[in-house]
Amino acid sequence: MTPNQSGMPSGKRLPAHGSAASFEDPLEPQASTTGASMTLLERGVVAVAGASLAALGLRGHPFARIALMGAGIGLSIVAAQGKNPLATALKIQQDPDTGETLVSDAVTIAKPADALYAIWRKLDNLPQLMTHLQEVRVLDDKRSHWTVKAPVGTVGWDAEITADEPGQRIAWQSLPGASIDNSGEVIFRTAPGKRGTEVIVRLRYKPPGGTAGAVVARIAGQEPSQQLRDDLMRFKREQELGFAPTTEGQTSGRAASEAKKLAGKGEQMQGNKQRSKQADGGTQ
Repeated sequence: MTPNQSGMPSGKRLPAHGSAASFEDPLEPQASTTGASMTLLERGVVAVAGASLAALGLRGHPFARIALMGAGIGLSIVAAQGKNPLATALKIQQDPDTGETLVSDAVTIAKPADALYAIWRKLDNLPQLMTHLQEVRVLDDKRSHWTVKAPVGTVGWDAEITADEPGQRIAWQSLPGASIDNSGEVIFRTAPGKRGTEVIVRLRYKPPGGTAGAVVARIAGQEPSQQLRDDLMRFKREQELGFAPTTEGQTSGRAASEAKKLAGKGEQMQGNKQRSKQADGGTQ
């Protein structure tokens, strides 16, 4: 889980449970997705690129001039607005005040909140729950060292527990100097209709490279929101079924269909041979 001090540059913490969060509750209808704002550096790069293309459009073939001028003007508008259109298209949420990327998801599990809370509160369990975590080493009652898998090697930081409400909520944040500023919380609340417990996970992090870093990470399949959903669904299956079903080693699609056909033909041929032997024995 990707959790300065709070994982946020100014020490700003996650809102307490029940207060107005700066991003949508995953269990509530979402009217819109917050587009990710570009950093000043990103805006500068886009503005320069736009001006360069527009300048190139002043000369050359008429059709090329139109295309270059259009692209240049478009990039200039993007730079002026300060919104990353690709980040918005990929539904990357961002806190406009801190520039942090926001990730949240939820799942309903047919188990009591106290039991689920106990699993998450044991921090060294977290790598079993969140696949991107390699290790969480507990240092004392509040502090721990987190190690996550990176495209090349690992990244680590120290974090501290900032809220601990048994059976209801756990929150943490990275300490100052962390390689990735981040924070998060897990909320446990009774699901309607006595269906168990709603487990809500909310994460904040500041990706290296700003919104461009978040875009590249998502395209590369390493953006936390992609991992979070899979992790929560696997946790649900493990808690309700006692194991996490997987298709590893199973044949799928057309190959599976062909395998079934071959198996059926094999059984049919074996049956024909047995009937032939029985017939031969009866005529002797």
